[in-house]
Amino acid sequence: MAGAPPRPARVITQAELDGALDALCARDPRLAAARAVSEPPDPRALAPDLSGLVWVVNSQLISVAAARAIHGRLETALGRIDHASLSAASDETIRAAGLSRPKLRTVRALCAAVDAGLDVRGLERLDDGEARARLLAISGVGPWTADVFLLFAHGRADVFPAGDLAVQEAMRRVLGLPARPDARAAERIAEDWRPLRGVAARLLWAYYLTRRSERDRAPAPHAPETQEETA
Repeated sequence: MAGAPPRPARVITQAELDGALDALCARDPRLAAARAVSEPPDPRALAPDLSGLVWVVNSQLISVAAARAIHGRLETALGRIDHASLSAASDETIRAAGLSRPKLRTVRALCAAVDAGLDVRGLERLDDGEARARLLAISGVGPWTADVFLLFAHGRADVFPAGDLAVQEAMRRVLGLPARPDARAAERIAEDWRPLRGVAARLLWAYYLTRRSERDRAPAPHAPETQEETA
């Protein structure tokens, strides 16, 4: 359609991710060196709906194992994790699954945003900036939550979670920096990787976790620089 905004670039399949990594590493030899010693990143995906967004909120500041356990208990308690079941559930039911009070408030804010017209699945049709802005407008949703959801639920190629501690630490090691960059510095550095910053983030996570001899490549255990869970 003439005048329609361009669809965001996606990296969903393994072949697409491998091709994007080839292009990225051809541009930056430092990333090529990191790729050579890392477990291969994969196109791991989250559900692009409210359940996927709740997963990311739940994952703030806890391990993957803990997030899985809590998410599983919540799903068992509700039958399924969606707007209807979350809205009908009592605070006590959600808290009993293991969500903290701040995360419960964020879940309630997510449901309120859907009530007010937010189409979570429809975010896929928006460009990166607009989709991110709509998520950040929700109380309790900060940059890390928005970026991780857009990266892993949509497979967006250029979304960069600059506030993630593991990404920052991997940048320090891979790029030979004297100190771990903060979110603002990480964003500046990542400008050179456009339009594949999200692909770079996947590689940096893989490098970080390989160096720690961990097998799970999900982003959940890596707390953001600015904690999004608030008292």
